[in-house]
Amino acid sequence: MFDICCIGHLTHDKVVTTKKEVHMAGGTSFYFSNAIRNMDLSYGLVTALGQDEIRFAHALREKGIDVQVLPSAHTVYFENIYSGNLDHRTQRVLQIADPFTVEQLADVQATVFHLGPLLAHDMPLELIQSLAARAKVSLDVQGFLRKVENQQVLPIDWADKHAALRHIHILKANEHEMEALTKQTDPRTGARMLNEWGVQEVLITLGSKGSIIYSNGIFYDIPAYVPAAVTDATGCGDTYMAGYLYQRHHGAGFQEAGEFAAAMASLKIESSGPFSGTYDDILALLKQGQKVMPVA
Repeated sequence: MFDICCIGHLTHDKVVTTKKEVHMAGGTSFYFSNAIRNMDLSYGLVTALGQDEIRFAHALREKGIDVQVLPSAHTVYFENIYSGNLDHRTQRVLQIADPFTVEQLADVQATVFHLGPLLAHDMPLELIQSLAARAKVSLDVQGFLRKVENQQVLPIDWADKHAALRHIHILKANEHEMEALTKQTDPRTGARMLNEWGVQEVLITLGSKGSIIYSNGIFYDIPAYVPAAVTDATGCGDTYMAGYLYQRHHGAGFQEAGEFAAAMASLKIESSGPFSGTYDDILALLKQGQKVMPVA
């Protein structure tokens, strides 16, 4: 029985910024797992890999992470290219993996399941319903809003959103994903709509402008913390969610959990690769860091 279990594909990522090119493991499950692995809770990852990239799971296990690997004909292969503005990226998908099934996850138990789909076909509605019947479900929605055509990642609406979101307790979306889901450009309007559709805790991230959280009819304005250097934004949203779910698991309120999450994301953006800071680093940034309040 895990306190938190992440379900999502590990990927082979090619990350290109204006400064360098890096090849590494990636995906929501990779960044989330690395960010939460040293925190005081029981954590597990369920992923799927092709045999050629099974080394990615071995590397996580060497860090002490409990990893269950399901079989897949291929591993997801993402190419992420960032311009000078790290809030925006373009992607290509060179390979896709098999979807997760209800049967594969039937025996996995957790207090919270955090879902990190990368593409629209990764997790069927039936799987979300099955998980929600035995635990809270947290979702990073980005993958359900992406399809692949000729290796290009194209934005789509989520066909099952109304049926699925009533089973989602916590939802994270950035402002573009929120607009794709709700057709609203104002984050607060979009957050209210997602709440009306059944989501109890709605998190809208606004990149370097901070984030907002909406629950029980109340908005919480979460600042962004100015990083010492802006190096690589890949995985910042996943790091944010690791901090948020960790704090909520330990009883923190929405404002406290959101600010902790934002500080973690700021520390992560300072270097390539997953979050490598410490709990003390997060507390120091919360105490002394320069804040940028959301304008939404």
